[in-house]
Amino acid sequence: MTPFNLPRFYKSISLTTSLLSNFKLSHRRCFDIKRYASTSAISSENSTQNVDPADLLRLQRLRNIGISAHIDSGKTTLTERVLYYTGRIKSIHEVRGKDGEGAKMDSMELERERGITIQSAATYCNWNWKDHGEYNINIIDTPGHVDFTIEVERALRVLDGAVLVLCGVSGVQSQTITVDRQMRRYNVPRISFINKLDRIGANPFNVIEQIRQKLKITAAAVQIPIGLEDDLKGVIDLIKWKAVYNEGSRGEKVIEKEIPDDLINLATSKKQELIENLADVDDQIAEIFLMEETPTKEQLMDAVRRATIANKFTPVLMGSAYKNTGVQRVLDAVCAFLPNPSEVHNTALDINRKEARVDLIPYSKNHFVGLAFKLEEGKYGQLTYIRVYQGALKKGSFITNSKTSKKVKVPRLVRMHSNEMEDVDEVGAGEICAVFGVECSSGDTFTDGALSYTMTSMFVPDPVISLSITPNVKDSPNFSKALNKFQREDPTFRVSFDLESKETIISGMGELHLDIYVERMKREYNVDCITGKPQVAFRETIMSTAKFDYTHKKQTGGAGQYGKVMGYIEPLKEVTDEDEEPLPAFESRVVGGHIPTNFIPAVEKGFQDGLEKGSLIGHPIKNVRFILEDGAHHAVDSSELAFRLAALYAFREAFMKANPVILEPIMNVSITAPIEFQGAVIGNLNKRKGTILDTEIQEDHFVVTAEVSLNSMFGYSSDLRSATQGKGEFTMEYKTHQPVLPYVQEELINEYKKKKLTEKK
Repeated sequence: MTPFNLPRFYKSISLTTSLLSNFKLSHRRCFDIKRYASTSAISSENSTQNVDPADLLRLQRLRNIGISAHIDSGKTTLTERVLYYTGRIKSIHEVRGKDGEGAKMDSMELERERGITIQSAATYCNWNWKDHGEYNINIIDTPGHVDFTIEVERALRVLDGAVLVLCGVSGVQSQTITVDRQMRRYNVPRISFINKLDRIGANPFNVIEQIRQKLKITAAAVQIPIGLEDDLKGVIDLIKWKAVYNEGSRGEKVIEKEIPDDLINLATSKKQELIENLADVDDQIAEIFLMEETPTKEQLMDAVRRATIANKFTPVLMGSAYKNTGVQRVLDAVCAFLPNPSEVHNTALDINRKEARVDLIPYSKNHFVGLAFKLEEGKYGQLTYIRVYQGALKKGSFITNSKTSKKVKVPRLVRMHSNEMEDVDEVGAGEICAVFGVECSSGDTFTDGALSYTMTSMFVPDPVISLSITPNVKDSPNFSKALNKFQREDPTFRVSFDLESKETIISGMGELHLDIYVERMKREYNVDCITGKPQVAFRETIMSTAKFDYTHKKQTGGAGQYGKVMGYIEPLKEVTDEDEEPLPAFESRVVGGHIPTNFIPAVEKGFQDGLEKGSLIGHPIKNVRFILEDGAHHAVDSSELAFRLAALYAFREAFMKANPVILEPIMNVSITAPIEFQGAVIGNLNKRKGTILDTEIQEDHFVVTAEVSLNSMFGYSSDLRSATQGKGEFTMEYKTHQPVLPYVQEELINEYKKKKLTEKK
């Protein structure tokens, strides 16, 4: 952005270009499923007929937010301070439970032992924003570890805004990028909080630049720190133009003073930067900027709110949750800049009108519509978390599951405060609550029976790792009970039974993910288990087209089996662009009645049977398209079974002729370690056939990003610890499946053949 002291002519050109690009961006965004609009935008004739002024005021003072970040950025510590300053808890306890208590939101014993968040936890609080009144805030604290990414996914699906926490030293890390992608998927606006500015090496302005470069979103500081590291004393509010200090034993007193003289120049420069960045994304500030005027405090506040809700901008706040600095200003920013439920455009699908999109209006007098987004098995039965999108949910009322059309009574309605519950009689539109005694699945939609609406569910990634699990005591009833419960709770946790090895196989998002469930089985269900070696979720596919012409004929006396299928299989391109329509995996081009239409579904079932187990190493097959062109049938001997078997054997035969390959999961690995160990870390990655994508050198440490096959990553945590004297850490996230190297494919096939021979003996 051009400085103020240049001629207006150059500024006009610069801003005109910027405004044009913003117009194109907003034009593309208008097709998003979930959009943000001002309160007036939903005040149509349809939406205002049931408006109660008291209900509208309640909505305007309600915020539903999530706190998300990379692991160990201080999310739970921040939430603990928020609960303390809002009066929800009487004392502060730290993560890892060093004082025997542990943070309020880490209620699970495993969370307190390991110092990580495993399950998202919900709570609510009231915040008295100075000169603006009291606001109600529903908060969900989410895990930072990639293995528990489904918890972040389903939280962001139902939230209206988020606080993205970043470490003042490490900045944007691998899971930060994942969380950013999830926020964009559900169009969730965010404010950013740079935490841990008391740590050595903290550099908040470097982190802001990383937000712009790595997350590709316009960002600017609305605060700057007063001192850093051990000298962190407070923050300067660039909009209110005041220095803000936290005093008292726990930082509970917020004191505003004049800005120190030695920071006036830096504050002026950063405020100018804020105005310039806002002019890029907000027309009103751009107009003031062109007129060479200085925006008022109110104009800046309104512009930050508009740009944040439109997902064009993220205001950046600063502080240290552990040192009780700057947390109250985060609560002020949540109330000031994040949307209330009436400013969020949510839609549902009307089943009675061929799933036409309909707007959900968040007023309590409308018909009830809610989404069950999380399940937990508690001591009182299944606990179902529900986001109320429209209407009100009352204790004792009847609600209808849109998927099953089953009508159920709500026997108990509660608000959650971590693992504690507070009974309520009614919950209004826009709120988050939980109910007991309602059997359903995660992602089910509930209505009051007057509407036939269903809502789109959250994105669920596929598992990338599996291992066999066997209870020490056979025929233990708690074993299957635990597995069923965990599957209901977590859509990324899968259980299957291998018919060949006669073993139970559990699958998940990583070693830690499965390790936690094995440990929970021992603690919560008293079931000790033996686990096998982790197995990679290989896949098989083809690289070329192959024709098939197969006749299935079997005569056993009486009516036999006859079915002939002709066609070809080809590689199916994986769709990466959300706007692109994927090709169907099965297509019938049969004409002339050579195969009766009632047998075509049986052919497709045979093809689906073939995809379940590949011929190379017995893993599922993906990205294959089956085109049925012709065939033949017999008036007496043809049947659904005959054509199903014909398609299965035809597919297997063609598969081996279509240049089949084995695909392995490739992980995006991010390693952080002290700079003196850089050579050892990169050497170890090369040994594991990793592809290094980026290396970033910071003051005393480095961050390397690489792509490595999951099969090569087993045991890496031990190697990294020994190579860095226990000072290195890494995270990994599934990226894609890619073909294995030819010699690896040969090894895997030989190993599979040996296993089959052993089983036969």
